[in-house]
Amino acid sequence: MTARSRATTGSRDHRRVFGAGRSVAHAEWTKLRTTPGLIRLLVTAAAVTAAIGVLAILNSGCPRTDCGVAMAFTGVRAGQAVVAIAGVLIIGDEYRTGMIRVTLAATPRRVHVLIGKIVVLAAAVTPAAVAGVTGALLPVHDHPGVLRAAVGAVLYLVLIALLSLGVATMLRGPAAAIGTVLGLLYVLPVVAAAMPDERWERRLQRISPDAALAVADTGDLARLAVLVWWVTAVLAVAALLLRRRDA
Repeated sequence: MTARSRATTGSRDHRRVFGAGRSVAHAEWTKLRTTPGLIRLLVTAAAVTAAIGVLAILNSGCPRTDCGVAMAFTGVRAGQAVVAIAGVLIIGDEYRTGMIRVTLAATPRRVHVLIGKIVVLAAAVTPAAVAGVTGALLPVHDHPGVLRAAVGAVLYLVLIALLSLGVATMLRGPAAAIGTVLGLLYVLPVVAAAMPDERWERRLQRISPDAALAVADTGDLARLAVLVWWVTAVLAVAALLLRRRDA
């Protein structure tokens, strides 16, 4: 085989893979767009994040200070539950109804299905997160650290959605996946705070996905690293299980 023929074959393979990936993403986007429940959840997430954030700031007595920016993240703490449910249901509903068999039969490379859902979910959650976080931070919009805090909050919500997708792919049941994700977000920090040993308390707090919300206090986007680690690990395990298990 000549160098030219190898290059031509490689180019064809690349176009074939790219075309397959684009068709999977288009199919996943169509499923999300035509599922009223998921759209309503994203709208609800934006509304809850904005409303609770504004109320928390107005009731805090410090709307023009760093305290006001941190209080806005009360809305993010509430809105993340709705985002998590949306992330679970994008694949959990298919496992519940059995439609996942059709999806996987239409796409023999199962990892492509997961990648398509990751892309579509991130694309859908991002505008909802932007709307919710922008609304929550309106009372402190002129604070010098608000932009970095807003970017961190949006990234946090998108990562929570992807974490939920990975957990749902691993557990293959919406109820179990929702319970697991909400436990990580809300129960694990409580368990950490109740630890009698301060060393274990600090360790659990550092590894909790909720620790990424420290970006609200510091504006340091590096605080999201722990959540990026969680998402990467969970999605890697989810991809491995999706390839090896029966639908």
